[in-house]
Amino acid sequence: MGLRFEVLKTSDAGGRRGMLSLPHGEVQTPVFMPVGTAATVKAVPQDVLETNGASGVGARIILANTYHLYLRPGHELVRRMGGVHKFMGWDRPMLTDSGGFQVFSLSKLRKISQEGVEFRSHLDGSKHFFSPEHSMDVQIALGADIAMAFDECVETPATWERTKQSMGLTHAWAARSKERFEAEKERVPWFEERGGQTQNLFGIVQGGMYAALRKESAERLVEMEFPGYAIGGLAVGEPREVTREMIARTLEVLPKDKPVYVMGVGYPDEIEEYAKMGVDMMDCVLPTRAARHGLLFMREPGSSSVVRMNIKKKEYAEDQRPIDESCTCRVCARYTRAYLRHLYSSGEALSAVLNSIHNLAFYLDTMERVRGELG
Repeated sequence: MGLRFEVLKTSDAGGRRGMLSLPHGEVQTPVFMPVGTAATVKAVPQDVLETNGASGVGARIILANTYHLYLRPGHELVRRMGGVHKFMGWDRPMLTDSGGFQVFSLSKLRKISQEGVEFRSHLDGSKHFFSPEHSMDVQIALGADIAMAFDECVETPATWERTKQSMGLTHAWAARSKERFEAEKERVPWFEERGGQTQNLFGIVQGGMYAALRKESAERLVEMEFPGYAIGGLAVGEPREVTREMIARTLEVLPKDKPVYVMGVGYPDEIEEYAKMGVDMMDCVLPTRAARHGLLFMREPGSSSVVRMNIKKKEYAEDQRPIDESCTCRVCARYTRAYLRHLYSSGEALSAVLNSIHNLAFYLDTMERVRGELG
């Protein structure tokens, strides 16, 4: 195996500080993982990712997307390049999703069966088929430190019957994913280079918005003995209190000595809340997606409240202040709100770069502070 997880300290509320050791390095948890969909965190170069944030240590782990890299440039090309780490010039830990959520989002272009999912590419309409086995083959070729079992994400809202049926498919696919992964894991591009270490396969808990199904799903996956567990199918339109409840109910079942990853969350105050509940890993496209649309995160002066600043507003046209006067990121240290508004209004590419760097620093600093509070 290529994973070791050590819980260093826990809080009365259930939060925990830990150390996750992976083939490409160590990750302090709880951690926020920037999303690098197509082997790039949009608008942010890798060297900036490595130093962004107040501590200067940057992002310790990022994501890449199996579906997108499978379609372009193709997983076999990435394998020939030595895996996604070498392909993109990133030597720190990485995680790939299974492709399940992206296929789920192609609701009008897919057909689900017990064997897998047939879908049409959003790029050119070509027909493809993803099974648990194929998802494992693609992820092993990509070579991220952590791979995810192939799952189905049910729509919201969904009936109990539909959710239970989908959950059963996820469990069957998880077993098939693990079987294929165990048989093929030594084919990872860096197997010999990293001293015979392999990737690590996480199972994904589903169950929609039904607490009893979440509990059942977690129990089934724990029986399969994965080295880590993800909680999927959340932040898909349900109220935040429901998200919180589903996470809490699932955490009650999952092992305390293994990392827990909540997929696709969230706003800065959300990731802080979930970390303090006991979640170890989170990811979301929000900081960079919001940045490209001129939405910046900051703290209310003299408060811990998160404010969403729309830099497009005319009121910032002559504002000489930084985005956040308490922020020490390279953007706030150098550029004014007036300049950032000008860049956005002018359609300059630098707008997306600077906005994304700030928002990512805000997220990374939030987790740095939470880790400090946990000891």
